Amino acid sequence: QVQLVESGGGLVQAGGSLRLSCAASGSIFGITYMGWYRQAPGKQRELVATITNSGLTNYADSVRGRFTISRDNAKNTVHLQMSSLKPEDTAVYYCNARKGQYGLGPNYWGQGTQVTVSS
Repeated sequence: QVQLVESGGGLVQAGGSLRLSCAASGSIFGITYMGWYRQAPGKQRELVATITNSGLTNYADSVRGRFTISRDNAKNTVHLQMSSLKPEDTAVYYCNARKGQYGLGPNYWGQGTQVTVSS
């Protein structure tokens, strides 16, 4: 099993910044993809950004240019730097880790951290 612990959520005004972090522990061998998803009230969970163990990144159109995902493979951590935050970014943000080629293996989730952006 892989344990994922998120930190860094909170309340911020529109236009502000937050940095989320996620630390992976346990059976971390074989993790290829790490990333962030979010779920707003009444909405489905959606992809925010992912990063492979070689540093390839993918972003949702809604956050591209405002959010930056990074990864420290030595420390088994992934970060999400969020800037120019908007009220519509308000959601619970979940860290995700996937094993296997192309991330098609076992899938793990953190407990989530709340991000609230006030207008």
